[in-house]
Amino acid sequence: MIEVEPFGVRLSSPLRTASGLIAERDGFLVGVELDETDGVGEATPLSGWTESHEECRDALDRAGRVGTNLDWGIALAKLDAPAARHGLSLALADAGARSVGDPLYRYLGGDTSVTSVPVNATLDADGSPDEVAREARKAVDEGFQCLKLKVGADGIEEDVERVRAVRDAVGPDVELRVDANGTWTPEQAKNALDALGALDVEYVEQPLPPGQLSAHADLRESGVDVDVAIDDSLAVYDVEDAIEADAADVLVLKPMILGGPDRAVEAARQCREAGIEPVVSTTIDAVVARTGAVHVAASIPDVRPCGLATADVLETDLGPDPAPVANGEMSVPQENGLGLPVRPL
Repeated sequence: MIEVEPFGVRLSSPLRTASGLIAERDGFLVGVELDETDGVGEATPLSGWTESHEECRDALDRAGRVGTNLDWGIALAKLDAPAARHGLSLALADAGARSVGDPLYRYLGGDTSVTSVPVNATLDADGSPDEVAREARKAVDEGFQCLKLKVGADGIEEDVERVRAVRDAVGPDVELRVDANGTWTPEQAKNALDALGALDVEYVEQPLPPGQLSAHADLRESGVDVDVAIDDSLAVYDVEDAIEADAADVLVLKPMILGGPDRAVEAARQCREAGIEPVVSTTIDAVVARTGAVHVAASIPDVRPCGLATADVLETDLGPDPAPVANGEMSVPQENGLGLPVRPL
C-alpha cells in the first residue's frame, strides 16, 4: 500500500527555467512500509521535464494497487512516469536503509562515512556585470569555491562580460560554470565557448537545445577549450544515449528526472566507466527529494561540487532542512535512512 499526500511549496521569487518561470512546486509525499519499516519519498513533477501533476498522481495510484512487500519491484518496473517513480523509489530506499540501520548514502553503496559534499552557488546573470560580480564575491566570502552563472537571456557578448567581471572579482582559484539553458545555436555556442575558455570556465551546461544530442557531440569535437555538460537533454534522451553519442564531458543528474535515487546512482556509475564526470542537481524540490539528492551525491566517490544548495530558493518547505550548507559544503545526514521524520508534514 502507498500513502499519497499532496503538498505545495512556494518559491521566494519566480525562477527562470528552460520551460519558463515557476513560482511554486506542487507534488506528493509518498509513504510506504517495507519489512515493517516506514519510508517516505517525494514526487514533484516539473512541466517540460517529467509527467504532469495529474499523470503523476494517476501513476502513483496505479502503483499503489500493485505494490506490496512482495512485489514492490513489479510496482517500480511498471512506473513509466519519472517523478512518480522517484517518489516510490526514494520511499522504498528510505525504508530499506532504516530497516538495516544505515544512512541512505551508505545503503546506496557509498563509503562508510561521508559527512559532507561540495556544492556550488548559483548566480542569476540578469544584473549588470558589476552587480553579478558583487553577488559572486559575496558567495565566495560565504565559503563557496564553485560558482554557476545562468546566462542566455541576453546576447553572448553581454554574457561573456558578466563572466569576465566575475572572474576578475573572485580570482583564478574559484571554479566557474555557466548554464546556457539550451538557448544558443551551434554557431553561437562555438563562439561563446571560445570566449569563455579564455576565462577558465570549467564547463558550459546545456549550451544547445535538449533535443540536439549530436550537435553537442559536434560542439565537443570542434576544438573548444571548455567542457560541455548536458542537463535538460536527459529529459529527452536516456543516459546511455548521451554516453553513446559522446555528447558531454559532464552529465548533470537530477534524480527526479531520472526516476529515482537508484537510477541516479547507476547513471553516475555508467558515467565514471565512460570517463564522464557526474554532477548531482535537483529540480528545485522540497526537503525530502532534496535530501535524497544529497545522499545520492554522497554515494559517489570524489564527487565534484553539486547543484544542491537550493533550500534558500524556497519560501516554504515541508520541514526543517537536515542538510545545511556551510563553507561551500552540504552536510550529509548520518541518521538512518534519509535522516528525516517519516512523515515530514
